[in-house]
Amino acid sequence: MARATRAEHAPKIDGTLDDPLWQSAVPIANFLEKEPTEGQPPTEKTEVRILYTRHEVFFGIHCFDSEPGKIIANELRRDVSQDLDDHFEILIDSRHDKRNAYVFSLNPLGTQLDGLITEEGANQNGAEFDPGWDGIWTSAARVTKDGWTATVAIPFSTLNFTKSENVVWGLNFKRFIRRKNEEDLWSAWQRVYGIPKVSEAGELMGITNIGSGRLFIVKPYLLGGAEQVSGTSLHALHTGGLDMKYGVRSNLVLNVTVNTDFADTDVDQEQFNLTPFRILIPEKRPFFLENAGIFDFATGGIDRLFFSRQIGIDPVTGEIVPVNFGAKLTGSLGRTQLGLMDVETRSSGGIPYANYGVARVTESLFGDSYIGAMYIDKRSGERRDPFNQSAGLDMRLVFIKKLALYFWGAGTRSPRLTTNATDAGMALNYDSNWFHTFDVIDKIGPNYNPEVGFVPHIDVKEKLFDNRFSPRPKIKHVRELNFEGFFYRAPNTHNVLQIEQWGSSNNIAFQNGSFIEIDPLSGNIQRLNTPFDIYKHISFPDGIYRFVRQRAAYGSPQNWRLTFFGLDEFGPYYTGHLNTLILNATYRINPRLSFSLGEVWNRFRLPVRDFSVNLASFQANYSFSRFLTLTSLIQANTANTQSMSVNFRLRYNYRPDSDFYFIYNNGTLFQGLNGSNLQQVRDQRLAVKFSYSFQPEFGHGRNSTPASPGPPASAPSSLRSEMGCPSYTSPRPTELMRATACSW
Repeated sequence: MARATRAEHAPKIDGTLDDPLWQSAVPIANFLEKEPTEGQPPTEKTEVRILYTRHEVFFGIHCFDSEPGKIIANELRRDVSQDLDDHFEILIDSRHDKRNAYVFSLNPLGTQLDGLITEEGANQNGAEFDPGWDGIWTSAARVTKDGWTATVAIPFSTLNFTKSENVVWGLNFKRFIRRKNEEDLWSAWQRVYGIPKVSEAGELMGITNIGSGRLFIVKPYLLGGAEQVSGTSLHALHTGGLDMKYGVRSNLVLNVTVNTDFADTDVDQEQFNLTPFRILIPEKRPFFLENAGIFDFATGGIDRLFFSRQIGIDPVTGEIVPVNFGAKLTGSLGRTQLGLMDVETRSSGGIPYANYGVARVTESLFGDSYIGAMYIDKRSGERRDPFNQSAGLDMRLVFIKKLALYFWGAGTRSPRLTTNATDAGMALNYDSNWFHTFDVIDKIGPNYNPEVGFVPHIDVKEKLFDNRFSPRPKIKHVRELNFEGFFYRAPNTHNVLQIEQWGSSNNIAFQNGSFIEIDPLSGNIQRLNTPFDIYKHISFPDGIYRFVRQRAAYGSPQNWRLTFFGLDEFGPYYTGHLNTLILNATYRINPRLSFSLGEVWNRFRLPVRDFSVNLASFQANYSFSRFLTLTSLIQANTANTQSMSVNFRLRYNYRPDSDFYFIYNNGTLFQGLNGSNLQQVRDQRLAVKFSYSFQPEFGHGRNSTPASPGPPASAPSSLRSEMGCPSYTSPRPTELMRATACSW
């Protein structure tokens, strides 16, 4: 248990603990290792002090380090992964429901990353928390002669916290030391837990007699410029809109968006789909990302009853469909977690208007168990498809903390598709330090059609058995060995085999973060019921195909200035052979400047002809400071006639949650989900966007929003580099089933 100390005024948020106020707080120092050795004392000491005033809570952090010259800190961009930097995370479960929490992370440069944990689940990309939520808070950090220190100020309004007496929060801290690949936690330090395990967090007490912290943020924007979309003429951009957040009560938040613009959203990576199935592309738009976990309804692997990218983006061409209005109410009422959403899009080109209504509710049971329901209603101006409805029930039962059972049943209704339109199944997930299993049984009807969801294929009876052993022998420089085997079989509902896959994977994870992986055999049996168009006028005819492929991969140590990843996959592929080579590399010259290169080379040798498809990217990032950043991205896809895409973005975060953007884009903004390798809609845009966030005061207590401090005055010259995790499209559809076991 930790205790906060009241202060009469706010301490200095300057990255140091020199302010005498910090000495009045009792330090928290009893951290334990999660990695590399569970439960052992950390190699470096960490202390945290907690203060609060009437409107804010403050954290003073001292990360001692015996070799401060080797501290790694390179990221100055907000909301970018800090996994390759030293960093410190603060988890706050302000509802104390032991399921949901806010996470605030910063590195030794004071750079911020924040997000939410919902139902103790990692996000769909495997990250510990969902970074789609952005809160208003201030931070600063400095490298010192004995480590690094940081100061953090979080307004109670950011937490939408209104209770004033006898406050009890769930609380946890995590420190990551990059060069040692060491992870230290105050609580939940077991390897199978970590920061996402909110129910294992400690408690914070001592906060009392505070002012109202009701969340109320209004954020209008103005946008100007010029744009030309494929098939249209150049036209001027002159528009504006509004986003609003309001805390209806401590545990319930209303989000409203009017005339929503996504000009500042990261563009999608170019894709070339090697399978006949749809591809899952992560959501990046802020309105849909915030509290997205509440609307999660998994129906096996990456299948989802609701997937927000089906709203406002055409699933075939990737064309942006304008959003007139959106409202979202998320939070909890006692033991009930609630999510309501309504979004209206207007007609654009040949795409008709549509309205989307979504309702999601879960009721907490014993432990981490719950029972839930979801309903989705889509109404459209498309005369042949005027409506689509989806509904489902699901349940998670956790009898022991390492074993979870998940059950679901869902159905859809649309014109002429009312029978055989269901999906029912169950999944088992067991996770311990040395053994992991993920098993799925699922039946999807031939007319199942969740138009606002994501399902790669229908009319199947799926079975997946995936087991992994992870021993940790005492071998020098080796942290963990992983031996994995899986079997996947999917006949259709008439018991005619559609897909069968099996394979094994052997992985060595080293202490420095590098790894070697060898997949000696990956067997595939696949039935094509219609021809599969792979490239321009080349297609594979319908029929049954059998082939076995191999794969090898290597990832470099993560504390190097130059980090890289390479993968080679080869072997038979339908009627011929395919060799896929993937290379990703990042070079961090210093905390301000970094370069990233990516190359995916697909070499096809088919009876009709030999050809290659290349996807290449080059990204340069320059940070003038934590608040002024420049990013440029160039992509090439030789599968398209117009193969080059360019995106240039300058962002100035001139005050918390308020930005000025200068954006130039020439190419594809968003990729379609249907998986066809067709030319996507291209958007040529030059735009300037200005947003201003403020907190109206209507009778409730005043909330202070401290001015953003500048970056630390100095940083050690020996700071190292980081590289983002590689991503690629695998030709093995079974990975669609295996990808999200961690979410259960």
